[in-house]
Amino acid sequence: MDARAIIATLRKGGTPDAAALAWFAQGLADGSVSDAQAGAFAMGVCLNGLGDTGRAALTAAMRDSGKVLRWDLDAPVLDKHSTGGVGDCVSLILAPALAACGVYVPMISGRGLGHTGGTLDKLESIPGFRTTLTEDQFRQVVSKVGCAIVSASADIAPADKRLYAIRDVTATVESLDLITASILSKKLAAGLEGLVLDVKCGSGAFMKSQDDARALARALVDTANATGCPTSALITDMSQPLASSLGNALEVIDVMRVLTGAASGRLLDLTVALGGALLEQAGIGDGTKKIAQAIASGAAAEKFGAMVYAMGGPVHFVQDWVRFLPEAPVIREVTATTSGTVTTIDGEALGLTVVALGGGRQVETDVVNPSVGLSDVVSIGDRVTKGHPLVRIHAARESQADEAELAVRAAITLGDGTASPPKLVLEHIT
Repeated sequence: MDARAIIATLRKGGTPDAAALAWFAQGLADGSVSDAQAGAFAMGVCLNGLGDTGRAALTAAMRDSGKVLRWDLDAPVLDKHSTGGVGDCVSLILAPALAACGVYVPMISGRGLGHTGGTLDKLESIPGFRTTLTEDQFRQVVSKVGCAIVSASADIAPADKRLYAIRDVTATVESLDLITASILSKKLAAGLEGLVLDVKCGSGAFMKSQDDARALARALVDTANATGCPTSALITDMSQPLASSLGNALEVIDVMRVLTGAASGRLLDLTVALGGALLEQAGIGDGTKKIAQAIASGAAAEKFGAMVYAMGGPVHFVQDWVRFLPEAPVIREVTATTSGTVTTIDGEALGLTVVALGGGRQVETDVVNPSVGLSDVVSIGDRVTKGHPLVRIHAARESQADEAELAVRAAITLGDGTASPPKLVLEHIT
């Protein structure tokens, strides 16, 4: 095999065969393919595409470039992936709810990206919680508790880690084929027997339009199924934050309120929809009812507490979570300057506000402040009067709260008349 020949095939609009793509992925992983060749490959795929067969072959090749887990358990091994949004903390509820339904969830997750929060960052706001486990530790927690949410080890899809870094500096991130292969190679390396995808669209998502979200969902579902993992997707609305809070500890608060029966709303509804679809896809009937019951009964909260303790967190976290989560020193209410109806919310702007507060990373080496963010965010369709709170800012300093207030006011639009809350689940892709 020759990297130059593979790149030339792409340049001419052809698709390298599965063997060539497997060779190239291994070269990415072991360093025998240079950065220049990797960049040229990414640009070739970005410009000319791979087609359905090539996309599936690249995904499998990147999955197989490192460790692929195998499980010997007494129930299905299932997982969920979200394409990212603001206030999206579904994984923290869904993983233990699925475990409470008797399946296993070895969830490999990521950190914040751009304006969206990261599942690992949220969990690390819990004192002592370790998202980095050895493979043996990971297996033990999954086997004993039923779920574990961890970071990817260096030997999980190493070809993706290398190619992603190169795509980031070569303006080739926005390729449907490369996005699909990147997402799925890491997920499928976990040895899954079923996967549900939450593909978001709207102001707080990477995909702003439903058409773009549908194209990505279709590519992900078709590719995952072609590589042997039964997969479906929900296209869901992200025209406003999913939870009422944005920020790491603040989202964990929202999670705990749902798990302990103190809150409902969009966060609970989407968790139930995704979990139900995944269980039913795996042949487990009444999946939606089972997930809802697991949460309502407290069984999901019990599993969450067991996972937290098994991964280094406090033993009584579920019983006394308020005591353990950090609180920002500056909390400021932003109130409406006029009466009206909430018509639009710029979710991306709110997400970037949290990043500016220190709740996300502007460069990879930034240290995240788990206590900062936004809470009690209004929803589209809410009728507010002058002086009514639109959001609460949680900041480390008054000056940061000042800047955040300006951004929040610009991101939330009030209008006359009424506005209908958007539908949460827009499509189901199978």
